[in-house]
Amino acid sequence: MKIDLDTLTPKQIVEELDKYIVGQTKAKKAVAIALRNRTRRQRLSEEMRDEVAPKNIIMIGPTGVGKTEIARRLSRLCGAPFVKVEATKYTEVGYVGRDVESMIRDLVSVSVSMVKTELQEQVREEAEKRAEEALLDLLLPGIGKTPATGRAPGVRAAGGGAAGGGPRIHPGPAPVEQSSSPPAAASGTREKFREKLRAGELEDKTVEVNVTSNQFPAIEIFSGTSLEEMDVNIGNLGNIFGGRKKRKKTTVARARDILLAEEMDKLIDMERVTEQAVKRAEQMGIVFVDELDKIASRQNVSGVDVSREGVQRDILPIVEGSKVNTRYGMIDTSHILFIAAGAFHMSKPSDLIPELQGRFPLRVELQALTSEDFIKILTQPRNALIRQYEELLRTEDVELCFEEPAIKRIAEIASDVNSRTENIGARRLHTIMESLLEEVSFTATDIQGQTVTITRNYVDERLNDIVEDQDLSRFIL
Repeated sequence: MKIDLDTLTPKQIVEELDKYIVGQTKAKKAVAIALRNRTRRQRLSEEMRDEVAPKNIIMIGPTGVGKTEIARRLSRLCGAPFVKVEATKYTEVGYVGRDVESMIRDLVSVSVSMVKTELQEQVREEAEKRAEEALLDLLLPGIGKTPATGRAPGVRAAGGGAAGGGPRIHPGPAPVEQSSSPPAAASGTREKFREKLRAGELEDKTVEVNVTSNQFPAIEIFSGTSLEEMDVNIGNLGNIFGGRKKRKKTTVARARDILLAEEMDKLIDMERVTEQAVKRAEQMGIVFVDELDKIASRQNVSGVDVSREGVQRDILPIVEGSKVNTRYGMIDTSHILFIAAGAFHMSKPSDLIPELQGRFPLRVELQALTSEDFIKILTQPRNALIRQYEELLRTEDVELCFEEPAIKRIAEIASDVNSRTENIGARRLHTIMESLLEEVSFTATDIQGQTVTITRNYVDERLNDIVEDQDLSRFIL
């Protein structure tokens, strides 16, 4: 559910995150305050607004404790442009791979898509009316619109109305000779079809509609030219070749979607979309950089770490505030909020270059999950694992029932295996639940209509080998 960021208080943000993420109160509070400060800054005077810099955050904690999940839920919660990127995907300038500026291009693309969708919703009602008229033109090519719609009998849209450009008058007898077909009869036929169309009686009828081909011309990429450079330099090359249209037979249901999309595109001003999107990305944009610890350069290590430190140097000016060239124009990153995350089990935040450390003044440590946390993860969130399995098997008419001692035992096993092997946090529950319910899931179609009760003894029986065999438990990833 997406909520207007202006109306969200820090306490409400934490409450929304609590519905899906167990514990980690410090991290939730830090993120909530950072989000709220975005709104507060917009209410300042223009002079003061430029002086307030975002307080970037580093979330530190082992894998599987909720760092990435916080990012995912934030993206669904707030109405600000949001993009999640992996630091390990980027390479230093001069190496083959993605350059760090692409994260800003991705953010602007998300912002453009967001603004375009909002404006399309504003014109949807008018677009639906136009799409309906275009559909009637396709269904009744020989009968014109009613006087109320503004098109005379004997005129039909070339290529099916909205998809074909403008109206075209067919050559034929003079208008005087068409009097044998009264306009009232044509109007009545059109209205009858309109009623059937609205009632859904014509959804499977086949019509021909003009669709724009999205095929991009083949271009040879010369050595040394990256795709990121091409994204900026020839991003609008398709406009040079023009959008090729082709006739396509499709159902009325599909044709309605095609025509509606084209009509909404016609009704919105893309220049206005771009202008608003760029401003929103600059002022309210949020970039979540995951796996930051993987590019931390450890001491006394050479080789590939040189590239990692180079990635840090490339990220630094973007976090500090610089101009990035995108297909929608120059973007100033000075007020974009950056939230970074990493396990930092092989390195420390102090292994980052000092300048980059200074650009992330807030550090929040996430705690490892305990057995009690696992019980809450299994039962409390809206997307709780037990609820997921119950709903999955309910589709096969099989009812799952977990007894409380069984849930507690599952949590104990997950915590125990995490402590003896690699600690992968809540992800351990996924593999344990899959092993526990493997037989039930496999035979679900044979036990339809039955109720399967998961007891503590059943859990011990199914997972006993995993608990006892430490070598085997290492492979539960």
